[in-house]
Amino acid sequence: MTHRGENKAFDQVLEVLIENGLEGMATAMEVIFNEAMKLERADFLRAEPHERTADRRGYANGYKDKSVRSRIGELGLRIPQVRDLADPQAGFYPKSLEKGLRSEQALKLAVAEMYVQGVSTRRVKEITRQLCGLEVSSMQVSRAAKLLDEELEAWRGRPIGEIPYLILDARYEKIRHGGSVIDCAVLVAIGVREDGKRSVLGVSVSLSEAEVHWREFIESLQRRGMHGVVEVTSDDHKGLRAAMQARLTGALWQRCQCHLQRNAQAYVPKKEMKAGVAAEIRGIFNAGDRIEAEERLGRMVKRYERSAPALSRWAEENIPEGLTVFELPEKHRRRLRTNNCAERLNEEIRRRTRVVRLFPNEASLLRLVSAVLAEKSEEWESGRAYLNMKDEWLGGNRFYRKDVA
Repeated sequence: MTHRGENKAFDQVLEVLIENGLEGMATAMEVIFNEAMKLERADFLRAEPHERTADRRGYANGYKDKSVRSRIGELGLRIPQVRDLADPQAGFYPKSLEKGLRSEQALKLAVAEMYVQGVSTRRVKEITRQLCGLEVSSMQVSRAAKLLDEELEAWRGRPIGEIPYLILDARYEKIRHGGSVIDCAVLVAIGVREDGKRSVLGVSVSLSEAEVHWREFIESLQRRGMHGVVEVTSDDHKGLRAAMQARLTGALWQRCQCHLQRNAQAYVPKKEMKAGVAAEIRGIFNAGDRIEAEERLGRMVKRYERSAPALSRWAEENIPEGLTVFELPEKHRRRLRTNNCAERLNEEIRRRTRVVRLFPNEASLLRLVSAVLAEKSEEWESGRAYLNMKDEWLGGNRFYRKDVA
């Protein structure tokens, strides 16, 4: 099928760019989008405007103006309309307007769902106007959600493989559930692969109790092929230890040193002692080897037995959980002794979720978080290695390379 006007549109774009340079990008994109939507409508109808054909399944019905916000400015688009469809349920809406970054699609859908479901506060209406345009229908939301969910479900179910290092983290977001506002747990797993590159392995959203949720999440990763986990880095999340004992038997556990450092301050009885305590703990974590670290810890425990007994007991029981990293190759320790990698990922998630604040349901929350994580994972997997995994010893008699194991 040939499309009249293609050359004319192309000439118009060139003319705009020649006359206005980069300042004409928005106008040029309007021309391109409008022409693309006209072509898409013709393909959908299986006929050009005024063309007689036995395959035609409807008719063009003019255009509807729509302003769309984009990274190069606001675009004034003309959305092609159709009428007299052979299948009225088919509907027509340009796919080009439903594409873009998955995280942006998911964010728009989360807000649109709130709007459609009647959460029409002034703030939601303003966000909907800015992100989605003024026209938001339940049919548009449902169609876009279905397409995006299929893509994200495939990403969450992709095969995994061998993961020597696993980083686990959790955060909470608020959702509407049964007429109430409750906290919903979001679990995230990051893996360092055999090639040393990071990958977001998966994400899970659930209202279940912590241990059950963690255990089911780890089991789902294993069903997808995750194996060979030597070490896990995480904070001391509720229920995680029991889940790891059940599903990751034999794997080392490194408790995040940053969180241990913060937690210690709650046991310091006097403000003037805080800096000194922090420096001592930092010295333990920065020791040359585990023997030195344990010696430093012993001295700290003894030093505060009388002046801060609660701190002394806490340090003796908890700080050893932050020393497991000494079992790993020295080159790997700095990046695996904390879950800062996951914390930075959380910032990416938070940047999006704070726009919504209150999600209409679990599915909406899972969609947005999955979209953000999928994009970040693809960036990691196509970028530089996070760790050098060649010929590195992993503790005991275990070696990373199979040929020297």
